[in-house]
Amino acid sequence: MEQSVIQPEKMELVVVTHVVDAITFWAQNVTDKINEKINVMLTEKCPIAPILMGRPSSHKVYGARYSEDKCWYRCTVQQQSEDKFCILYIDYGNTEIVSRSDLVELPEELQTTGLAKKYRFWGFHVSSEQDSPLFLQGKSFLHNMIHGKKLRVHKKSVCFDGTILVEAFQGNLDIVNLQECPGLWPSRNTPGELDTLGSSLGCMPKLRPIFSDQKPQMIKEQKTSVALQPLEKLNVDQEPLTEIQSSKTDANAQQVCSQDIEQVPNETESELQMMREVINAKDMQIKKLKEEGSAIQQYASLLGQQLEEAKLELQMLKESYEKTKETEHNHPTTIADRISQLAKKVDSLRKLRESSACSSDEDHLLESITIIMNYRISVPLSSERLDLAWNAYDQTLENLRGCQTMVEVESLVNIRNEARGALLAAVDDFLQEVDKLPINERLHRLKEVASSLTAMFSSVMLGEQTEECSFEKFCEWKEHKQQKIKNVRKTTDEALLALSSWATRLSKFSYLMEKTSLTEEDVADGVEEILMNADKALCEELSTESSEQDDQGRKVVISAFNKAMQGIQRELSMLNAIRQKYEHNTQFKQEIQQCQIGPPKADELFAVKKRIRSLRSQLRWKLVEVSCLEEAEELDLPEILKKKEEIAETRNALFQEISHEKKQYIMLCDLMKRGFPELPLIYPDADINGYMRSAGLLMKSLDRDMFDADPMRELSGRRPLLSTDFQGQKIVLKCYAVDEESEAKMLEQAAHYHRAQQQSPATTVPLLALFCGKSDPLAYVMVPHYSNGSLRAIQRSSPLSFSEIRKVMKGVALGLQGLHAASLTHASLHPNNVFAIGREKGIVGDYDFTKTPEQRVSDSGMVAGSISLVAPELKQGQLPSPASDMYAFGGLMLWLHVPDFSGSLESERQNVEFCGSGLDAKLHKLLSKLLISSTRLSAPEALKEDYFISVDV
Repeated sequence: MEQSVIQPEKMELVVVTHVVDAITFWAQNVTDKINEKINVMLTEKCPIAPILMGRPSSHKVYGARYSEDKCWYRCTVQQQSEDKFCILYIDYGNTEIVSRSDLVELPEELQTTGLAKKYRFWGFHVSSEQDSPLFLQGKSFLHNMIHGKKLRVHKKSVCFDGTILVEAFQGNLDIVNLQECPGLWPSRNTPGELDTLGSSLGCMPKLRPIFSDQKPQMIKEQKTSVALQPLEKLNVDQEPLTEIQSSKTDANAQQVCSQDIEQVPNETESELQMMREVINAKDMQIKKLKEEGSAIQQYASLLGQQLEEAKLELQMLKESYEKTKETEHNHPTTIADRISQLAKKVDSLRKLRESSACSSDEDHLLESITIIMNYRISVPLSSERLDLAWNAYDQTLENLRGCQTMVEVESLVNIRNEARGALLAAVDDFLQEVDKLPINERLHRLKEVASSLTAMFSSVMLGEQTEECSFEKFCEWKEHKQQKIKNVRKTTDEALLALSSWATRLSKFSYLMEKTSLTEEDVADGVEEILMNADKALCEELSTESSEQDDQGRKVVISAFNKAMQGIQRELSMLNAIRQKYEHNTQFKQEIQQCQIGPPKADELFAVKKRIRSLRSQLRWKLVEVSCLEEAEELDLPEILKKKEEIAETRNALFQEISHEKKQYIMLCDLMKRGFPELPLIYPDADINGYMRSAGLLMKSLDRDMFDADPMRELSGRRPLLSTDFQGQKIVLKCYAVDEESEAKMLEQAAHYHRAQQQSPATTVPLLALFCGKSDPLAYVMVPHYSNGSLRAIQRSSPLSFSEIRKVMKGVALGLQGLHAASLTHASLHPNNVFAIGREKGIVGDYDFTKTPEQRVSDSGMVAGSISLVAPELKQGQLPSPASDMYAFGGLMLWLHVPDFSGSLESERQNVEFCGSGLDAKLHKLLSKLLISSTRLSAPEALKEDYFISVDV
C-alpha cells in the first residue's frame, strides 16, 4: 500500500520554544520577524515603565523579568496569590511565578497577540499523572529531540482551548512515528539530520493513540511494508546491498517454518525453540540492514550538498582574492598595515565599551528618577478629615478657656466631649491608614538616593543654574542618546563582521591553495570598500564614545538632578510631617484613654494640702515646746535634743509633702493644656491659674517659720539673705519687702526670668521657689547657695588664671545670650552677681525682681575695682539694653585681666591705655569692640570672636 504524501504548501515551518509533555509543545513561526523588534522595545520600555499596582487584568499583556537571564519578556497573568503571580510568557510558552516588583505595565503598541502557539501531536494523549516516571521520561525525550529546533507541522484540527493538533516532521522524519519505524534509527552515529534527534530511541515512551482506528494510515502501511526505497547513487565506489534480498528470503523461510511447526504439533519443544531463535536472529539482521541503508542514503545526499557549497565558496574566495591583489597594487599602503591600524582602533574601542558598560551617572540619575516617581507615598486621605476634627476640638477648648462662670461650663464640656469623640474616630482612621504605609522604608530609600546623587553630581554641578525641565524631557534625551550610540555600535559591528568574513574567506583559501590550481590573484572581493567602511565606523564610534557632554545635554542633566533633589526634599518633608503627626496623635490617643475612666479631679491636691496644714501645726507646736524647754530654769538637754530630732523629722516630712503638692500642680497644669481648661473653674480653691502665671515658682504652702535659717550678714546689703537647707540642698532665701502691687510685679518679673533660665539652665542661676510670708510682709526667692563662688570672693582669695577666665566668661556670655533672646535686660552684672563654679563654669546670677532695669543699673555695686560697669549711654539718660549688659561684661573682662586698671574708659587715650596693659591681641580686639567701638558687640557676636572660639564649655 502506498504512503500518503502531504503537499509542501500545506506545511508550516516553526521553531520549538517550550516542551510541555511528551506530545505537547509551544513554537514560533519561523517566517515571523517581529520577535527582534519586540525584544528591542521591551529592553527600552520596561526599565522605566511603572510597576504593576493593584489587581492585574487577565486580558492585558505585561512585561516580566525572567529569573534566569534577568531580561524582559511579555506575559499574561494566569493566577495571583497575594504579591506572587503565576505568569505565561506568551512569546515562548513557558510559565513562572514572579513577585510584584518584577511586573510592569506595557504601552499599547506591545498589547498584541503572543508569537508562540501551542501544538499537540494529532491522535495521541498522555497520562494525566504528571509525576509518574513515564510522563517525565516522555517529556525529557521530546525536549532533547525538538527544543530550539525547526519542525514542519501539518495542521489537522484545533481544540476548544486553542491548542493546534498537528503532524510534525523533522527533515523527512515523522516525529510521532519514530518508535513505530525501527528502520529509521541507525545503530551508530552518522552525520546529517539524524544527529539532531537527541537521545536514543530506547528513551522514548510508547505513545498511545486515543482510539485504535485513529492511528495515522502511514503507520499502518509501514507495518506491512518491509521493502526499503533504493539508495541514490554515491560518488564513491560501493558494493550493492545484496544481503537485503537474502533477508527477504529469510523472512519467507520464517513464515514457511512457522507453518510447518503448526502442521507438526508432535515435534519436540527443543526443536521449536531452536527455530524461534533462528527467526529472531534473522529479524535483527533485517532491522540492522534497514538502518544502515537509510543512514548511507542520507549521508550520500549530505556529502553531495556539501560538495556543491564548497565549490561555490571557493569561487567566491577566488573573486575576492583577485580584487584584494588589485587593491594592493594600486595603493602603496599594504592591506596588512591597514588591518594592523584597525586592530589598534578595535582594542581602544573594546576598552571604551568595557568602561561604558558600567552604570554611568546618567543611568544612576535615571534609576533614581524611577524610584522617586514610581514609589511615592501620598498624603493619607484621612489626614484632611483629621485636621478638620482637630480644628473643631481646639475651638471647643478655646470656648472653655474663655468661660468665666460655672453656668456655661457644663454645656461647653458636653460639646467638648462630643468633639473629642469625633476626633478619636478620625485619629483611629488616620493611624490605621498610616500603619499600612511603608513610611520608614521610603524615608530610608529616599535618603540613600539623595546621598548618592549628591555625592555623584554636587561636585561638578555646584552653583550651576538652569531652566527647570520635566523628567520626561530628560528621559527623551537619554533615550535619544542611547539610540544614537546603539546605531553607531550596530554600524561598527556590521563593518567589523564584514571584515571578519573576508578574513575568514582569505584564511580558507590559504588553507586550500595547496590542493587547488588557484593562484593568489584569485582571492579579492571589495576589500577596499570593506576596509574603508570598517575604519570609518571605528572612528565614528570612538569619537562618539569619548566625546564630552554637550552644553544642551549638560543642562538637561543638571535640571533633572535639581528637580530630583527638590522632589526628594518635598517628599522627605511630607513623610516626616506624617510621622510627626502620627506620633502626636498616638500620644493624644493614649492620654485620652487614660482619662476615659473619669474626668480629672483635684482631690489628691486637697488631701496633700490638708496634710501640709497638719504637719505645719505639729512643727509650730514642737518649736514652741523646744522654746519653752530652752527658757526653763533647769535645762533638760536630753529632752531638748529629742524634741529637735522630732522637729527635723517633721520638717523633712513637711518638705516632702510640699514636693508632692508641686507634682500635683504640675499634673493639673498639664491636664489643662491637654484638654481640660475647665479645671480652674471647677476647683477655684486650688488656684491653678496663679501657679501657672508664676511659671511654677509660687508655692503658697511654704512659710518662713518652716526653715531653720541663719542670716548671711557678710553678704546681706539692702536686703537680708538667709542660709538654710531644703530637701538636702544648701539654699539661700532672698527677702524682699513688698506690698500687694509690688508683689504682683515681682511675680511677673520672676516668672519671666524663670522661663528664660529654663531655656539655658547651665549658664544662669535657677530659681527654686517663690513664696510670701504669712506672718511678715516679705516675699522670699529661693536660689542655690554657691559658697564663696562669686567672682569678687574668688579674685580676693585666689585669682583665676587667664585660661580659667576665658572659660568662665564664655559661660557668662552664653547666659547673657539666653536672657537677651528672651527680651530680658539684666542691668545688674557685677562681681558679686557672677559665679565661677569649680573655677571653670561661669553662670549669671539673678537680680532684684522688685526693681526695674533703670533702678538696678543705678545701684552703687555696679563697679569692678576702679572700673565702672555702667555704660556711657546710660549716664546720658538712655534706658538699659542688652548693649549696656555687654559693656558691663567687657568691664568685668578687663577687671579680671587687669585688676589694678585705673584708666578712664571714656577718655581719648583709652586705646593707648589698653595697649599698654599687656593684653593678648585677641583679648584686646574683643575688649575694643565691647568698650570702645560705637557699634558694640552682641552676646552671639562676642562668642564668635577668636578669643572664645577654641574654648569648650
